[in-house]
Amino acid sequence: MSWRITRRSVLASGAVVGLGGAAGSDPHRIVSLNPCLDVILVHLADRAQIAALSHYSHEPSSSSLGELGRSFPFTHESAEEVLALRPDLVLTGRHSSPATRAALKRLNIRAELFGVPNTVDESLEQVRQVARAVHRPARGEALVARIEAAVAAAAPPPGTPKMTALIYQSGGFASAQGTLMDDMMRRAGFENAASRYGLKRTGNVPLENLIADPPDVLLAGETKPGAPTWADRVLNHPALSRVAHRMHRASFPQQLTFCGGPVLIQTAQMLVHARQGALAVRAKEARA
Repeated sequence: MSWRITRRSVLASGAVVGLGGAAGSDPHRIVSLNPCLDVILVHLADRAQIAALSHYSHEPSSSSLGELGRSFPFTHESAEEVLALRPDLVLTGRHSSPATRAALKRLNIRAELFGVPNTVDESLEQVRQVARAVHRPARGEALVARIEAAVAAAAPPPGTPKMTALIYQSGGFASAQGTLMDDMMRRAGFENAASRYGLKRTGNVPLENLIADPPDVLLAGETKPGAPTWADRVLNHPALSRVAHRMHRASFPQQLTFCGGPVLIQTAQMLVHARQGALAVRAKEARA
């Protein structure tokens, strides 16, 4: 089935008539236009409730859902595509198409707007907000409890040495203070090194700066199979091997840097694995 549907065909078919669902009724056709809302929605709603996810759910480099995400229909968030699905609830983010959001408002289609969480607490509240929107509050609380347990389990034992770390992804992209990733790093016992490179919130850290002043741990993404792009080659630059004796490198999939919600469970686990690996190397070097 093609998802490229024209506005004329949608209007001609009468697909926009009676689309607005009552806020108090159980939503039966939910469309998500945001990859981070995709992952929360899939964990909370019944599969039959989900009419479509965002197109990011079908892009392996952008989605945290993997094969599960690719099993759902998707849109490129155009108004025509969304309206053709006859949704009674649309989940949107602040970066979702303004034209589509305007069309939903004109046609009185229920839409919920979500921001970008910058802390674990804000992310947990977003899970609760989605749960309320899809009328699955109990599932929301159960998911929140799982995330809280994973984050709590990631906390370092008392007396664990502090280590600096940098999340370093394709093209040298990193997360600094004021971001969800920074909050997760601190909760896992890391001091975020991004600020010492002059980075605020998110941006690129020049490879030269990293080589001149490496962190204790580099949380690096994995390059794509086949011919890598220039951005991927940054992660495998020979210069990084020159500071390998001063910097432990741990795998940290790039998909974990995009979203919170249930993704934080795996994020917490990966941070613990990185911390334990770095400490084991440090202990081995001390015995040598």
